[in-house]
Amino acid sequence: MNFDGLDPGMAEYAPALHAPLDPVLDPHLNPALLQPVELDHERVGLEVLPVPEPVRIMEGMYSELHTAVSEVGVPVSAVHFDVHEELLWVGNHGGHATSFSPALERYSSFQVHATNDIRQIQSLESGVVFLTKNNLKCVMRGGLIMFDYLMDESVDNHSLLLTDNSTLLMAGMQNHVIQMDLNTVQETQRYPIETPGITVMRQSNRFFLCGHASGKVSLRDLRTFNVEHDFEAYSGSLSDFDVHGNLVVTCGFSSRMNVMACDRFLKVFDLRMMRAITPLQVHIDPLFLRFIPTYTSRLAILSERGQCQFCEPTGLASPADIFHVGTVGQVIMSFDVSATKQVLVFGDSDGCIHLWADSPEATFNTYPRETEFALPCMVNNLPHLDWNQDLLPLSLIPVPLANEALLSDWPAANCTPAPRRAPPVDPEILRTMKQVGFIGYSPNPRTRLRNQVPYQLENDFDNFSQVPESPIGREEEPHLYMVPKKYRKVTIKYSKLGLEDFDFKHYNKTLFAGLEPHIPNAYCNCMIQVMYMLEPVRCLVQNHLCQKEFCLSCELGFLFHMLDLSRGDPCQASNFLRAFRTIPEAAALGLILADSDEATGKVNLGRLIQSWCRFLLTQLHQETQELEGPQAYRSIGSASNFASAGDSVIGQLFGCEVENCSMCRCGKETVRVSTTLLFTLSYPEANSNRENDINFPETGPPPPLVPSVEEIRNVWVPYSLKMKLSKNKELEVVNCDENEELNQPDDDKDEATNIYDLTASVAHVLDSRTGGSLIAHIKVGETYHQRKEGVTHQQWYLLNDFLIEPVDKCEAVQFDMNWKVPAILFYSKRSINSKYNLTIKNPIEASVLLAEASLARKQRKCHATFIPLLLNEMPQAGELVGLDAEFVTLNQEEAELRSDGTKSTIKPSQMSVARITCVRGQGPNEGVPFIDDYISTQEQVVDYLTQYSGIKPGDLDAKISSKHLTTLKSTYLKLRFLIDVGVKFVGHGLQKDFRVINLMVPKDQVIDTVYLFHIPRKRMISLRFLAWYFLDLKIQGETHDSIEDARTALQLYRKYLELSRNGTEPENFRKVLKTLYEKGRKMDWKVPEPESQNSPKSKVNVILLDPDPSDDLASLQ
Repeated sequence: MNFDGLDPGMAEYAPALHAPLDPVLDPHLNPALLQPVELDHERVGLEVLPVPEPVRIMEGMYSELHTAVSEVGVPVSAVHFDVHEELLWVGNHGGHATSFSPALERYSSFQVHATNDIRQIQSLESGVVFLTKNNLKCVMRGGLIMFDYLMDESVDNHSLLLTDNSTLLMAGMQNHVIQMDLNTVQETQRYPIETPGITVMRQSNRFFLCGHASGKVSLRDLRTFNVEHDFEAYSGSLSDFDVHGNLVVTCGFSSRMNVMACDRFLKVFDLRMMRAITPLQVHIDPLFLRFIPTYTSRLAILSERGQCQFCEPTGLASPADIFHVGTVGQVIMSFDVSATKQVLVFGDSDGCIHLWADSPEATFNTYPRETEFALPCMVNNLPHLDWNQDLLPLSLIPVPLANEALLSDWPAANCTPAPRRAPPVDPEILRTMKQVGFIGYSPNPRTRLRNQVPYQLENDFDNFSQVPESPIGREEEPHLYMVPKKYRKVTIKYSKLGLEDFDFKHYNKTLFAGLEPHIPNAYCNCMIQVMYMLEPVRCLVQNHLCQKEFCLSCELGFLFHMLDLSRGDPCQASNFLRAFRTIPEAAALGLILADSDEATGKVNLGRLIQSWCRFLLTQLHQETQELEGPQAYRSIGSASNFASAGDSVIGQLFGCEVENCSMCRCGKETVRVSTTLLFTLSYPEANSNRENDINFPETGPPPPLVPSVEEIRNVWVPYSLKMKLSKNKELEVVNCDENEELNQPDDDKDEATNIYDLTASVAHVLDSRTGGSLIAHIKVGETYHQRKEGVTHQQWYLLNDFLIEPVDKCEAVQFDMNWKVPAILFYSKRSINSKYNLTIKNPIEASVLLAEASLARKQRKCHATFIPLLLNEMPQAGELVGLDAEFVTLNQEEAELRSDGTKSTIKPSQMSVARITCVRGQGPNEGVPFIDDYISTQEQVVDYLTQYSGIKPGDLDAKISSKHLTTLKSTYLKLRFLIDVGVKFVGHGLQKDFRVINLMVPKDQVIDTVYLFHIPRKRMISLRFLAWYFLDLKIQGETHDSIEDARTALQLYRKYLELSRNGTEPENFRKVLKTLYEKGRKMDWKVPEPESQNSPKSKVNVILLDPDPSDDLASLQ
């Protein structure tokens, strides 16, 4: 409510108790028309003022029913009828809230804010919301706080609007409207507004209506909150308005000779024509108005002096319809109408509330909920107990009989006294102790007080009380005390060196590769591991290769190849997820999450991974089923050995034919045959009375419809299933033992019987704060163990991103609905691997290195920076290839600053490869590049890092680029071919390059100059400084050039072989490195300008002087 037009003298309200004043009436009114109401002017006490006996309430006419005092002398700033219960809520200028029953008896009373006034009240299903200047508080009707949301000091809220059961809008003098979700108690959106100062908000079936302090009413869209239309109501200010049907009625102040005056014309607007219609003239100064639509669309107009007039919005106001609220000279500050339109309430500036009704039995709501009252106090009825008497029986206090165990009746195991464990002896005492006989003597180390031994209490919650170093992690773990540590979400702690010093071996002591979780949409890591451990799927995708730029089957095959090569080091699915994000169907199904969704846990990961699995199987089925023409990457002989033309191995592995029979009224039956790749188990609701939707495997009596928590904690998922399809096509599913063999009798030879074993289970680990995480239990077969660890056995493993740990098979089928909920179960037919040819033939051929067309439209031959390899130049195993890559940034890193001034990386920046260069390492064309590809990207680039990468805006755009532009898949295949051939890559900082490119290269195929010229536990040296020191070259002047960096790395490797005599003289080379580090420290590792210092090349050769002069001459040359 906007009170700018009120008399300034009214702002200073009267003291707590004042002398009675006569009502001040409008001079235009006829006093004879006013209804006489008798009030007790002395107001003795704070009890409800009853209606005198002579006053009778006429049906259909509003008359005063009750009057009460909320708080003496404190103005009532807000009143509200509860829409769920028969309660009236009152808020005052002191921040205090009180609720009353229909008879104005106090129900509850509490302080909402210490100083600020309550500006609006709104009742909810579970509580009541109070709005103050910059605070929103939700309180239960009894007074318990549900949440207290504090906003910025600059916020000045005046109104709120409940749009649905869980969303409300807040507006005021700020330049935005805040939308809040009441379930999460978070701001979901801020809508900017052109004109600040929204004091009143209403909602119709078509618009949000916002009343501004400037005197206009704006109509906004219900979905976008955009302005659809504006009504200029008053030139001064708007005090109140209401909407009913297609009519909007306003009251306010107009500016007359630079003075704000109350306008006695109510402006009426029609929402159908979007224009003003005939205004309504009233006989009082309107301050509040409300529609009271009973039989007609009546309006209740109220002035600040307490005159209340009723009239039709399209008719004429009559002085006979004016009533007076007995405020005893006080100003009306608030007004509200009940949901039934039977009761009106007025709050004045002296803390009184006046309840008017049209009948003595009027109710606030049509179908109210029963109000919960506190139990009566029984303290006075109980006998007094003297605690000083030891023999006083406690049975004097009657205790109700209970059939259940009492809370104080602890089990015997918890009542057993246990002595406190003695603390360990200080090691300093044991070290200095001298023993004489059986007695030891030692000097007091003074580490603790005399005769005082501090005991460290054992923590039952796995040391959760320890405060982490980072404030972000201080509240992440204590609420997960029931979740074992290996099941919790694992995070990577980044240091100055990134991931180089992070101990992944602590989480994975096997030779299987984990997956890193810090990249977007990495929630599917567990499902990628499950697909990898399914041998037919792994072989299928590794044999697949097509020409599509973003093919999930190809990218999954590349990722599985990395998992094969890894020896326990984690991999990341960045290229696969990049292709996944480009598929429109994935975005349409809601499978692509934003960073905020993953962090706040707004998504049900259990349902999400089920949709992801369904989508992936369908996508792989379609991609491997498509018949392609001549391919540049695959010859005829490398076709898949799994499926014939027109079929898919995914369809053979996961597909099941389902017949849908529908019968018409005429008796005609139609049968449709479709293929499904997975089955959904639908669990009945706990309050459902329906029959079972699914048939559980039965080995005895059937399980209950909804198992209890105790039963769920036990094994209720079978390890093996036996399925039998009878002659009449009826499917019988029974439980069977793991060791049971399939011995089919002669009578059942016509019936198909198969045994399916549990291969993997995916579970959702619940976390109320972050949404939890997904983990997988996988039964790893003999082929994987033989390939990775050289043993032949089967073992169940827990895979939690990069945490891999062997577990017992019982953990794969044990679920606890409090924290571990099953999402996906994989059953595979026994001895399925023997039915498929599981050989993998590398589909990448040498033709990928031949010349190819550029994606750039402006690229010409004159701009070519490389010469492709000829057929006689194809690299062989052991040959050298210089490599360098440049990158751009897609997302900036997220970091926090600790209290000690150090920086901690929360989430690293997301990089994307932009340029890859390979140069020849031997032969007549040594140093000539044969690959110099700029990688086209469809994702938004945040920073091109031009100073360090040499990439400029437009170089990666096919429309305007003049570079040799290719796809990431094309260049990736070239590098994969070089890795498979066995070449050795020479470069500077190749570990990061291969990580961003998403390649796994065996360590014996990498020669990194950053480690060749490095002393352990000392700093890494830049390529620019090494080139100046050893080669007398000035590189990386203004920007970096990958061709120059790759050539320099090759020359440095040649120099290393020369200085170390091909590795035969490590001591001499170590002396060179010491001199290098001394020189670097003196020069602060900066390359000097040309005129400042000569080349250091001669100083390097002086160290290597040898008695053999021929060697020195060769060195000087």
